[in-house]
Amino acid sequence: MFETFTHRRIETSGAVITLRVGGKGPPVLLLHGHPQTHVMWHKVAPQLAETYTIVCADLRGYGDSSKPPTNDTHEPYSKRAMARDQVEVMQALGFERFAVVGHDRGGRCAYRMALDHPERILALSVLDIIPTAEHFQRTDMAFAMGYWHWFFLAQPHPLPERLIASDPDAIYLRRGRDLFTEEALAEYRRCYTNPDTIHAMCEDYRAGATIDMRLDQEDQKAGRRIMCPVQALWGRRNGLDQWYDVLSVWRDWADHVEGHAIDCGHYLAEEAPEETLAALQPFLAKAFAQL
Repeated sequence: MFETFTHRRIETSGAVITLRVGGKGPPVLLLHGHPQTHVMWHKVAPQLAETYTIVCADLRGYGDSSKPPTNDTHEPYSKRAMARDQVEVMQALGFERFAVVGHDRGGRCAYRMALDHPERILALSVLDIIPTAEHFQRTDMAFAMGYWHWFFLAQPHPLPERLIASDPDAIYLRRGRDLFTEEALAEYRRCYTNPDTIHAMCEDYRAGATIDMRLDQEDQKAGRRIMCPVQALWGRRNGLDQWYDVLSVWRDWADHVEGHAIDCGHYLAEEAPEETLAALQPFLAKAFAQL
């Protein structure tokens, strides 16, 4: 995987971020979800790298990026802190402005980046999410049952860490092994069986239920909006559009929103790479054409 990409580790003001960079052209940052790593992009990154400079990074706490100490506020694992890392990574690579594509937790980091650093983000594509505050504000039994891990992982340390460590595969492979290639799955297992990663991932969800929620609410109250073009893609079989009008929700946060469902589950870039590419490529091309 990533045979034509270069492996890098870049120190930011708060973490050391592991990444791969490849291709040539306008810069696009790809951010992964939970409990994965940058490897989740292995089926789409090489094709995108034919047109763009592609940066696939591990979020702080995930993969081989560092796991900073946390505190009672969970701020070190907030999406604001994660977004700050990635802006500094892109600056270190020489990119002041760039497009970002984020899946799952990476999508939450990506839209926070667009809110906190609007001058940096040219275009934002979010895969299979709506904003964190929207989930919590609209929580009902269907969401709680479907996304039970949000509430489990956010419980105080060390309960979820101990339960996950006792059998990580029972938690992380509950949707099935056949969704991933053997090489990608081996990489995910290497990382999600690491106790430090387990703790960091729980901190990510604790931050989601506390500081991330508060930051979203502050933006809602202040009327802050995402200024760049936004693309929302989601897996038709995962249930997001059974609970929400996905595009309508995102239009409450941004002025320029487009997107659609893809016939797959949650892991768009791995379950339906061709369809995901077919959606991303024209969106990115249009965004960079406007420069």
